[in-house]
This record gives sequence, C-alpha cells and structure tokens, in this order.
Amino acid sequence: MAVLKVIEVMADSNKSWEEATRNAVAHASKSVNDIKSVFVQSQSAVVKDGGITAFRVNVKIIFEVH
Repeated sequence: MAVLKVIEVMADSNKSWEEATRNAVAHASKSVNDIKSVFVQSQSAVVKDGGITAFRVNVKIIFEVH
C-alpha cells in the first residue's frame, strides 16, 4: 500500500494555463520526489488594459511518501 500526500501550489505563466500548470509541477519537483499526478483546482487570469497579462492556476500535487 502506498502513502500519498497532497500539497497545494499556485503558479502563473504569461502564455497559457497549461504552461502555468507545467511551471507548478516543475517548481514542486525541485523539493518533492515521486509526483504522481496534478489536479487543477482553479484557473484565473490577470487583465490589464483589456488584455490578459498572466494566466494563473491553483493546483493540487499528489506525490508518494516513502
């Protein structure tokens, strides 16, 4: 039986929500091993002068604890 842990991470990108999700996983993987999955809990965007300047995600990252 595996023991899994969940952490919440917020990340952003100036290109897309997909890249923001990749950024969250990349950042978390610097200090967390054995990441198994990511769940995008919410998405938002920053708007300035009628245009989107940043895409933001709040994700749950699931990893195995040894």
